[in-house]
Amino acid sequence: MTKETGHKLIAQNKKARHDYLILDTFEAGLVLTGTEVKSLRMGRASLVDGFAQLDGGEAWLHNVHIPEYTQGTWTNHAARRKRKMLLHKAEIAKLIHKTQESGHTIIPLRLYFKDGRAKVEIALAKGKKEYDKRQTLREKQDTRESNRAISAVRRRQRA
Repeated sequence: MTKETGHKLIAQNKKARHDYLILDTFEAGLVLTGTEVKSLRMGRASLVDGFAQLDGGEAWLHNVHIPEYTQGTWTNHAARRKRKMLLHKAEIAKLIHKTQESGHTIIPLRLYFKDGRAKVEIALAKGKKEYDKRQTLREKQDTRESNRAISAVRRRQRA
């Protein structure tokens, strides 16, 4: 049996970068059951409504949907159960300190396998207001238009 190496992305929360201003990111391990790991290896998970909560010096991941394993029996897991995240004490202390500030939350960005172990990338984030979201979209659209114009000029110069 060979040891698995590299990264394998399972799920990512694309909407999180639109809805939140990402301040800091952390990589955390996950405590999972066997059927959860098998379901993740099939590439099935959703981080859409997920969030993290700090309770008693431990970090917990809530509302992350890992569907039941199809070949699982009575030992199958609940799809939206809370899962413990593995972080260093200093990281947990930093997160506790930062989340006590108003408007800060912890959200999952990506769920992946790293060298055969399930990991979640969490972010300390602050919710964006509606006008911030519009401004971000406008900036993205402006850069896209300017890049198109530059590439069109370069194409004309070559021809």
